[in-house]
Amino acid sequence: MNGLKIGNLTVAVPIVQGGMGVGISLSGLAAAVANEGGIGVISSAGLGLLYNDFKGNFLEASIHGLREEIRKAREKTLGVIGVNVMVAMSNFADMIRTSIAEKVDVIIAGAGLPLDLPSFLKKDSLTKLIPIVSSARAAKIICEKWKTNYDYLPDAVIVEGPKAGGHLGFKEEQITDNDYKLEKLVPEIVTELKLFEDKFNQPIPLIAAGGIYTGQDINNIMKLGASGVQMGTIFVTTDECDASDAFKQSYINASENDIEIIKSPVGMPGRAILSNFIEKVKAGKKQPKTCPFKCIKTCDISKSPYCIIIALINALKGNFENGYAFAGANAFRATKISSVKEVFQSLLKEYRESR
Repeated sequence: MNGLKIGNLTVAVPIVQGGMGVGISLSGLAAAVANEGGIGVISSAGLGLLYNDFKGNFLEASIHGLREEIRKAREKTLGVIGVNVMVAMSNFADMIRTSIAEKVDVIIAGAGLPLDLPSFLKKDSLTKLIPIVSSARAAKIICEKWKTNYDYLPDAVIVEGPKAGGHLGFKEEQITDNDYKLEKLVPEIVTELKLFEDKFNQPIPLIAAGGIYTGQDINNIMKLGASGVQMGTIFVTTDECDASDAFKQSYINASENDIEIIKSPVGMPGRAILSNFIEKVKAGKKQPKTCPFKCIKTCDISKSPYCIIIALINALKGNFENGYAFAGANAFRATKISSVKEVFQSLLKEYRESR
């Protein structure tokens, strides 16, 4: 399996571990993936609740928490570390500035178009910028805006297809539409990016995500033009994943029918494992009275059936009466807890055998 070049950064194994919040991928998982030659990614979502020693100041606690997680990861690995930041987060700018100040290797930004992301770089910044898109049109818009406004092109681009876990950049009817499947999106976006690569003599590798679970999946999608893959679901059921044992067990216990598309309070469809909490929401039994965090720009407390950040924190701890686990379409395929090293060995073996 060829390595992945992102600017002057060389990634030995072209696997990016997906950023999973709240608290699912922190320094523990990120460092373990980086130590195997991939890109380990810390999720910046909801860190203000995990680092609640700032007495209710969610924004300050989030900055402190991200700084701590990056430093913890650096203590455990000399490999490549990234941070995932959602554009929809109200503290997007804080999380980007903190990541750059801490000299993370890559910033991955999705859940909206990060049109001003290059504006945060300093002259001496080495951090690479990777936007997440769900269409060739979105990739084109970002490349044009960044080049025009900042004379900067993405160092790489991630395309998340409709089989991804968590929030999806698709309308609900598009999720099962073959016109939007990852295998169709990858060649379209490769073609779009090549126009910018040729015009400005700069490579922009495409990293494919959403429903990739085996070495054969990696081989298949790279044959279509992807230079690497992003994988999240497969790393949840690892020893090093930062979630509780109960959260990991929810993947192992899930059947294919348990994984469904839900309506998130942030205004996007999401893929999650069915829980008692989701059933209660469907029955109309949940309604927040106040919003203490204002963590997502697009979340309207007057219309939200529940507070998503609290639901995800509860799931992190294994409390599925009051939360749910986001998961990719293949989460039901998990059968056991493995080490990150074992996952990499298995993926590389499957990749070699499928060539």
